[in-house]
This record gives sequence, C-alpha cells and structure tokens, in this order.
Amino acid sequence: MPARAVPAPVVGRLPGYLQALEALISERVPTVSSEELAGMCGVRSAILRRDLSHLESAGRRGVGYDCAALAATIREFLGVDRTRRIGIIGAGRLGSALADYAGIPDRGFALHGVFDIDPAVIGTTVGGVAVAPVAEIHRVVAAERIELIVIAVPASSAQAAADAAVDAGVRGLMSFAPVVLTVPSEVSVRHVDLATELQVLAYYTSVESPDADSAAPDTDPAGARTDTDAPADTTEQQQ
Repeated sequence: MPARAVPAPVVGRLPGYLQALEALISERVPTVSSEELAGMCGVRSAILRRDLSHLESAGRRGVGYDCAALAATIREFLGVDRTRRIGIIGAGRLGSALADYAGIPDRGFALHGVFDIDPAVIGTTVGGVAVAPVAEIHRVVAAERIELIVIAVPASSAQAAADAAVDAGVRGLMSFAPVVLTVPSEVSVRHVDLATELQVLAYYTSVESPDADSAAPDTDPAGARTDTDAPADTTEQQQ
C-alpha cells in the first residue's frame, strides 16, 4: 500500500508500464530509457517520469531504468507481487469469457471461484473451475481465500451479487454491470462499462483537430483527465 495518495490516472497507467517492462524482460532487455518505455506505452516521456516519481523509482542518466527492478517495484506498488485469488459472479457469456481470459493468470491473478444462480450452469466447469451456487459464496470465498470478485451479471442482478460478495468478506469488486452499486465505505468498486468507453472514444474521433495529443488529453482507463489529477480513490465508486 502506498504511503501517500497517488493520482488515479497514474495508478491507471502503471499496469501498462508493467506490461511493457515484462515484454522487455522476456526479450532479455536489461535497461530501457524513459523515451523508449513511454513510446511503448503511448504516453509522453515527461508523464512517464512524473508517474514513476510517485514510486520513488529513478532511472540513471545515460543508462535508463533497470527493467527487472522497475517491474518489481510496480508489482509491489500495485499489490500484485503475489498471486491474488479472484472469483466471478455470473457464468453466462461474459463471465465465461472472463474466466477463460489468458490475461488473468498472466498478470498475477488466479481464478478460484465461479458463481451463478442458474441451476442449468451450476456444476458445470467454467475456466477450469466448477460453478457453485451464489448461496455458497461464503463457504467458497473462505475456503479458497478469494480476495476480489468480478461481477458479470445483468444490471438488475448486480446489487444482489455485490451484497453477496461483501457479506462473504470480499473488499474488492469489479463490476461490468451499468449500474451504481451501494457498498460499505471500506469496499472498493471498479466499474467497467463498454458503452461508456465507446462514447468517450466517439467524442475523440469526432473532434476536428487531427493532432491526437491536443485533441485527447492523457486519460486513465476510466477516462479521467490527468491535467486535474486526483487521489487514486476518486476513480473508484464513492459512498
């Protein structure tokens, strides 16, 4: 956990830096300059250096950043320096696709539970995990030590899914449902809304300026501007 608040857009860009660093490490590249890393991530080098200053990670002039060391620093900062166990509520098309997503294990997460209320899918296997009834979420979360839950159900069922996860002791939720969830203040919620992202994209493709840097400000994954950086928890749902 960082000792001080870090702007939300900075937190949103760190996974991209980590992904680029891991690609470099896999290619046995020992060091990278801020310009090279920024280019791989589609940001300006000044922004990258400012972002990394929050981690107190400085490159060496004329040498750059040590790829392995910087990757380890970012993993620790994000809390993914160990495998985090996750569960998914909703074994429909979206939930099944998420369960099979190769990026989950590749990025430091392990699927340990899938839940649904449909008798037709309970007992089937999704993402290598047997689908359990939502009514058993307390038992599974405790037994499998699940820390994070992904909600992949329709909007009408999302609040009930969130309630079940919170009651089971989960303190981190990611919701794909287009609805605001009511949760206790100690629970963090991240919303992923495809329609919202498409609307933002539609705006940036409709502006007249051909200069992408001037037309579209640097944003975090939720579209927050970086020129008015706010502490990281502002992109999460506030109670």
